[in-house]
Amino acid sequence: MAKMIRKLALSAALSGLIASGALAGQAMRAPAPAMVDNAPLPRTTALIDSYPATKKTPGIVAAIGRGDADPVIIAAGTLAEEPGAAKVDGDSLWRVYSMTKPITAMAAMILIEEGKIKLDQPLSDFIPAFKHMTVLVDPDKDLTAVPAKTPITIRHLMTHTAGLGYTIITKGPLLKEYEKAGITPFTANAAIEEQMRAARPKTLEAFADKVATLPLIAEPGTKWSYSIGLDVLGRVIEVASKMPFDTFLKTRIFTPLKMNSTFFTVPAADAGRLATGYTWLGDKMIPLDPAATSVFLNPPSFPYGGAGLVMSAHDYDRFLHMLQNGGTLDGARILKPQTVALAMSNLLPAGVVYPGAVANTGGARGSSQGFGAGGSVYLVDIPGGPGKGTYGWGGAAGTIAWVDPVHHLRATAMVNYIPGEKWPLRPDFTKALYADIAP
Repeated sequence: MAKMIRKLALSAALSGLIASGALAGQAMRAPAPAMVDNAPLPRTTALIDSYPATKKTPGIVAAIGRGDADPVIIAAGTLAEEPGAAKVDGDSLWRVYSMTKPITAMAAMILIEEGKIKLDQPLSDFIPAFKHMTVLVDPDKDLTAVPAKTPITIRHLMTHTAGLGYTIITKGPLLKEYEKAGITPFTANAAIEEQMRAARPKTLEAFADKVATLPLIAEPGTKWSYSIGLDVLGRVIEVASKMPFDTFLKTRIFTPLKMNSTFFTVPAADAGRLATGYTWLGDKMIPLDPAATSVFLNPPSFPYGGAGLVMSAHDYDRFLHMLQNGGTLDGARILKPQTVALAMSNLLPAGVVYPGAVANTGGARGSSQGFGAGGSVYLVDIPGGPGKGTYGWGGAAGTIAWVDPVHHLRATAMVNYIPGEKWPLRPDFTKALYADIAP
């Protein structure tokens, strides 16, 4: 990951990277009684206030929902460090990067519920190019590969067990092949994007077909390795729904949930709400993607199901609230309760262990977590922390979000700086919040 950051930094004379996120997660249980929705959150508020005050970030927003109440919005600072920048609030727009993944996965769960996709159905049923895959013999050495014994399935895509790579973690000869083929489904800033587009396939269909020409890093279903699986899943959604991926998300999730501040391309009319994206070079914070000229004001090559969305904290809370409620919100039914329960359970193939995500994604390590539909899942209750069944993920630029069915709690924190682990926001936010809600 560090190598990828340095490479993008040099290529753009800034410091790039698009990593992808993590934290939280697992299966649905019967909701606990709703907590008092107006209880104070002093530790969480103090933490949020401290970030702009100590110049860790210009602005930060948290959305915290308890019970069935509307979220409490805790906001501090401004959209950018320039004098006169607007204050942040629950409707400010943030690059959520890999927090796109749970949304893509839940879109696929809609189609699973409708019988248009099966969880263990071969990927090649939707994208024939994946019919005959090969697996590298020694990924660190060369591209020598042998035929795969097991077909990639939808489950594998959702849980990062398909054997696919990711430029943020893949190394050696395969990384060079990914870069040469343009398998870079993310956007950092205009300078980096210009380089990426030169090689990147122009459509989601072409992207998926190109991925199928490259060897796998492991036999499908045998190893958890962070990947472009959710980007490929976007193409599956297109094929199964007979609808463009971004249109499906808007039609089946964003519009029904009134997520009106969720975009692959930020409209010009909403540009004033977009935070500037920053990168840290040592102890210096430098604008990476200034809001006024943001690359997210222009359409991407195609909608990236793994890292493409810009959203408000309020909108991400709407998505989490729907999951917390077992698939419904304000009369809009997105999924059935049993489908949500399945999505938020440990979906890893038998024998596969989730080792915890790489540091840049904020993922916890250890045996406490498994992996569900696009997000990590807690397998046990954490004393003083998330309950068993907590599901969520984070993004490259420091964002984090989860839903905890045991404590009937959902939480989102938005910042925009890379690397996301520059400051310990994710663990500190979690610790402060659970301390605040403790009996």
